[in-house]
Amino acid sequence: MTEQIKYDYIVIGGGSGGIASANRAAMRGAKVLLVEGKALGGTCVNVGCVPKKVMWQASHVLEAIRMESQGYGIYPQVENFDFAKLVENREKYIEFLHGAYQRGLDSNKVDVIRGYAQFVDKHVISVDKKEYYGENILIATGGRPAKLAIPGGEYAKDSNDFFALTQLPQQVLVLGAGYIAAELAGVMHGLGSQVTWAYRKERPLRQFDQEIIQALVDIYQKRGIETRANHVPKAIEKIGEQYQVLFENGQVITTDYVLFAGGRLPNVENLGLEHTDVRLDERGYIAVDKYQQTTAKGIYAVGDVIGKVELTPVAIAAGRRLSERLFNNQTNAHLDYHNIPTVIFTHPPIATIGYSQEAAIEKYGEEQIKVYRSTFTPMHYALSEYREKSVMKLICLGEEEKIIGLHGIGVGVDEMLQGFAVAIKMGATKADFDQTVAIHPTGAEEFVTMK
Repeated sequence: MTEQIKYDYIVIGGGSGGIASANRAAMRGAKVLLVEGKALGGTCVNVGCVPKKVMWQASHVLEAIRMESQGYGIYPQVENFDFAKLVENREKYIEFLHGAYQRGLDSNKVDVIRGYAQFVDKHVISVDKKEYYGENILIATGGRPAKLAIPGGEYAKDSNDFFALTQLPQQVLVLGAGYIAAELAGVMHGLGSQVTWAYRKERPLRQFDQEIIQALVDIYQKRGIETRANHVPKAIEKIGEQYQVLFENGQVITTDYVLFAGGRLPNVENLGLEHTDVRLDERGYIAVDKYQQTTAKGIYAVGDVIGKVELTPVAIAAGRRLSERLFNNQTNAHLDYHNIPTVIFTHPPIATIGYSQEAAIEKYGEEQIKVYRSTFTPMHYALSEYREKSVMKLICLGEEEKIIGLHGIGVGVDEMLQGFAVAIKMGATKADFDQTVAIHPTGAEEFVTMK
């Protein structure tokens, strides 16, 4: 019989949620094991939000030079944009984060094993033929990009492939209607690619406020991104060094690079879940209750693998609250998945929390909803020949005008949202916003001066 090493808490997956939960549990006195088969940090650090934000910032710098500098009497020239150097520096930064994560785990005395875990039974996992017993086990294995299931779909690259690029494609076709497609279309255009963005329905980002998303589409078109609505890919064929994409509507697009960002899938395979009572939901994600408890007692799950809100801070918050409940006597600690703020790093960014106008009307009825909005050109463009309007909205409920939705697109909204999210989480009303003195001149003042 294999000798088992016993732990209070075993965490399968060294992404943001798993690491956060492991560290918090160890800080509360638990003996913790973390198992990770790849680099620490998971999707976010390695092929997600961190490298994405670096590329977004780089593209923003280039756009500012091209579109805004001359109005200020600045006439720069980009003689040599070294894309490979950008990628090299980005990867050095990610390597630094790997070390920071490891130092944090070491400081909390979390044991780390590199390898892939499989359940032997509901309390035992095996890693490289060694068995480990966990009184509590967390599954935080994350997700991966979905593949394009059409003839020639193997020619389409995914978001992981994008971050492996060392040479910028001249022509790019982005397929997908979600935030990853929206973000990478803007990033690649800003870096200098000629971008076409095609999506299946009439508009992209359909779960977000329609007015805000229409503003994004208009801005992208104005900036030079070609958008193609109602385009469902049917087949891809390689023609020499290029790719020809055929759509169900008969249209054909020829390009140097096809990027498919059509959703993500949970990493639930090869975990040995059949040796436990863990059940998947109808979409293939691990089913959990509000306490992150799976259908197997003592086994929990957080992050992308449960398919609720696939954002890094959500996984971190859920993982930490779980550890507080298990190891710090906070018996009711759990994450409230309502009113979670999020930013889409498009060009310009979108910030949103709560109900869209459409969702609010559907839930409460049009007579109960009042919408305040402001459309303006921010001072950011005061001296620039290029002009771009910002759009901001408040969605209010009932006579009290409780703010149940706040949305914006424009320069700087990504950094505005966090503070407003606190107010909305606390139940702020339109009157509360009205009583707040504006900060001038800023874009954020529009949220507290709407009439």
